[in-house]
Amino acid sequence: MPLTLPVQRIDPSVPLPSYSYDDDAAFDLCAAEQVVLAPGARAQVRTGIALAIPEGYVGLVWDKSGLSHTHGLKTLGGVVDAGYRGEVLVGLVNLSTEVYTIERHHKVAQMIIQKKEIPTIVEVSRLEHSERGVRGFGSSGQYA
Repeated sequence: MPLTLPVQRIDPSVPLPSYSYDDDAAFDLCAAEQVVLAPGARAQVRTGIALAIPEGYVGLVWDKSGLSHTHGLKTLGGVVDAGYRGEVLVGLVNLSTEVYTIERHHKVAQMIIQKKEIPTIVEVSRLEHSERGVRGFGSSGQYA
């Protein structure tokens, strides 16, 4: 049985979230308002929708690759928990040197609905050894 995602339009004019292609992992979220982002500026962009994510799942907000790669707009992370029923807001930052205007109804982010796992958190005095160990950033070598 396919998963159902109830969506309430807070702004009746905004498009419902949709998948562009049948095999897409994420659906698109659109802006419910015009927002002008100066270089370095951050904003919370309203989507005009609320979701009832099923228990046992989470909504993860991600960049639209065209906006991030071409225009330097990055999402500021986003976890929408199953119990949240308010309007979905998308945090964006403009990392470019150009002003960018988000128009109403334009796609601003995408969301993946993913099954969640709740681990039991256990404090230990020492972690098991791994091949990588504590080697962090850059530990896997140079780019070709």
